Amino acid sequence: MSTKENWKEITTVIIAALVLGLTVAYKDHEIFYYAAISFLIILTLNVLVKKAVGHYFEIGVRTKFWTWYQFGLRKDWHFKKPVPMMWLPLILVLFTKGFFLWLGILEFDVEAKTERVSRRHGLYRFTEVTEWHMAWIATWALAANFALAIIAYIVGFELFAKLSIYFIAWSMVPLARFDGAKIFYASRAFWIIAFAIAMIILGWGLTIV
Repeated sequence: MSTKENWKEITTVIIAALVLGLTVAYKDHEIFYYAAISFLIILTLNVLVKKAVGHYFEIGVRTKFWTWYQFGLRKDWHFKKPVPMMWLPLILVLFTKGFFLWLGILEFDVEAKTERVSRRHGLYRFTEVTEWHMAWIATWALAANFALAIIAYIVGFELFAKLSIYFIAWSMVPLARFDGAKIFYASRAFWIIAFAIAMIILGWGLTIV
């Protein structure tokens, strides 16, 4: 990945953190800075873990603002062109006056690295990036977010833990190109288990004051 693309990713994460910070601070402006910094940490961890897991699979991972392309559970149900949705969290929180918080804002693309194409066994059937690869990348990133949420809760950062849990729950929605969609299309059974765990985690998060 070029330096320009790296800076674009960094800028994307920063803007996403600010948007989500504004979203959750709609009813309580005093928490904006705390929320924005929290989301910056949450998103950065998520992105870095995805890159680390991608590196293990010899896959390049690029994070960007999410776009709405597929509107159904079948892959052939989609728009002609991706629809940019980065401002949806703010639009929804404004229209619902803070009642509905949408925290989905990022997605990721993958591509096989040169090493994967030219790996030592030379069998090209192993070079394809499958839906399972993307599912594992998404799963490990969300698991890392949950681990950090537990640590944050233990050391007294309850709001950070709560925001992390909300982010995990939204990420598990099998919509568009969210992490949940990548897991869903790899294995519906695996997604059901992961989603059930996410809902249990969300239930715990709702009890955090």
